[in-house]
Amino acid sequence: MADVGPGLELAGAGVVVTGGGSGIGAELARRFAAAGARVVVNDLDADAARAVAGEVGAVAAPGDAASVDGVAALVSAARDELGEIDLFCANAGVAATGGVTGDAAATEADWASSFEVNVLAHVRAAQVLLPQWLERGRGHLLVTASAAGLLTMLGSAPYAVSKHAAVAFAEWLRATYTHRGIVVQALCPQGVRTPMLEASGEVGRALLGADAVDVGVVGDAVLEALADGRFLVLPHPEVHGYLQAKAADPDAWLGAMNRLQQRLDP
Repeated sequence: MADVGPGLELAGAGVVVTGGGSGIGAELARRFAAAGARVVVNDLDADAARAVAGEVGAVAAPGDAASVDGVAALVSAARDELGEIDLFCANAGVAATGGVTGDAAATEADWASSFEVNVLAHVRAAQVLLPQWLERGRGHLLVTASAAGLLTMLGSAPYAVSKHAAVAFAEWLRATYTHRGIVVQALCPQGVRTPMLEASGEVGRALLGADAVDVGVVGDAVLEALADGRFLVLPHPEVHGYLQAKAADPDAWLGAMNRLQQRLDP
């Protein structure tokens, strides 16, 4: 069994990647498989999951990685395949756009799906994974959140709020279980050149497009972070400075964000 903790050894580790059919998830599956991990690729798009799994020599486990039954089925299938899950990458996410009023307001369905996939999927995975991880004294959870969960995301209230919740849940797990051998990390990129960025709308592309990075940059950041166990995984290093500025003077930071919003307004 792979030794899990700060300095995770990927060779031989049992790894699950949700949302692994494209974008960041597919890149993580490729990186982990190349490092010698035994990988299970999950995606709601069964064909995409099978395509990535076939490419990297992994096992596809298509299905819903957010619902109670879907998470339980995925973890059960992965344990049948791997024996135990050393690293669970809760990567699947949705990016609903819109605010709270007007023609472009996010719908009730947008809010519900954002919390279901971006937050409750992580909660449900932890509920299923933790009992065995705590019993054996080790386990590793990588939550794909977003820089929007540390800062905000203009033009997308459900995304910004749900990603804040995802970071908050990861923080709670880290604070609660570190001494019991559980490593929890939050991956918080800004723009990444993936289908999700393309679907983020005019505001999303205006905010993130210029500084968007290739998924390979995210893969590099994750492998580096797995080696040292840091909590925040920041493929865009400048996010650390933004977060410091926000904490040092929230009013000034929010004022700057509002000025940016004014430039984006029609």
